[in-house]
Amino acid sequence: MILRTLVTRLFAYLDGPLLGLLLLLLLLSSAVVYSASGENPAKMTTHFINMSVALGAMLLVSHIPPQRLMQFTLPAYALGLILLLGVALFGVVVNGSRRWLDLGLTRIQPSELMRLAAPMMLAWYLHYKQETMRRRDFLIAGLLLVLPLGLIAKQPDLGTALMIAASGFYVLFLGGLSWKVLFGAAATAGAALPLAWNYLLHDYQRNRVLTLIDPSSDPLGAGYHIIQSTIAVGSGGVAGKGWMAGTQTHLDFLPECSTDFIFAVYSEEFGLIGNLFLLLLYAAIIWRGLMLASGAPSLFGRLFAGAIVLTFATYAFVNMGMVSGILPVVGVPLPLVSYGGTSMLTVLVGFGIVMNLVSHKKLVKT
Repeated sequence: MILRTLVTRLFAYLDGPLLGLLLLLLLLSSAVVYSASGENPAKMTTHFINMSVALGAMLLVSHIPPQRLMQFTLPAYALGLILLLGVALFGVVVNGSRRWLDLGLTRIQPSELMRLAAPMMLAWYLHYKQETMRRRDFLIAGLLLVLPLGLIAKQPDLGTALMIAASGFYVLFLGGLSWKVLFGAAATAGAALPLAWNYLLHDYQRNRVLTLIDPSSDPLGAGYHIIQSTIAVGSGGVAGKGWMAGTQTHLDFLPECSTDFIFAVYSEEFGLIGNLFLLLLYAAIIWRGLMLASGAPSLFGRLFAGAIVLTFATYAFVNMGMVSGILPVVGVPLPLVSYGGTSMLTVLVGFGIVMNLVSHKKLVKT
């Protein structure tokens, strides 16, 4: 009886259906990572450790009262900006990009913190302005988003910058930003594309776009990833080649097969039927997450939770589009499927926050 009471209290703030869907996706991830890693026991051990830590963090976050979570907003955002400035000044250069900050015992990537801190900051700001909301408040919120985006894009890390921009956009959109403003911003961005192409994008970023248009122009260089991934996706057919039977993976044709291109591994082994199942699983998680977000008792909760779920959907879409050859390669993992601890931790902490904001029914301004 005591044990049952402890377990009930431990999982009191988690949503059963959403938790079940997430665990099913993690189980699927374990099977695919095992195949993609070539049955590597060390990699699987690390994968299970990453899952355990991420699930533990999700459980821990679900118990933090929303008002306390709101108190963390400003410090988290400020810490993220300070760390990004530290990267710009003292960051470690890896593969031509300055994205990491060496703290002695370990290296951290501060842009990962901003995946949650940026939309959280925007939701916090709009929450306190809800009674007197004006257009200038959306402008200030946009400026709060632009600050970290500029520092991240400078690293350069365009993929992460675009994902954080998407999360901020979702907060503004859900917060009631006028359609006229949205269409105006979209038109301005479209008109600025030639300038961005010539003056903002790096050579390797322009090459990714050109390679997407014609991968065969450099089949052994920039186009290699897209060519091999599309071959893997197409060769799976309707039912797939079977688990552990993918030739593109096990003959080492497919690069980054356990991380960014794990969807190609999955598609080759499980085919169209497997892909439909994965899409339905993602759709169920997104639908359940949005249902929970809509029931949050505060504007902060609805904006932040909605942005977390929609950003999760964006990550899945971008990765699948990248692997399928309809979007440029931007180094975005398939959420909760790709191997990697940082991404898994960020996603599950985000869903812990979603369940937190809905389960705690009382939120006061602090």
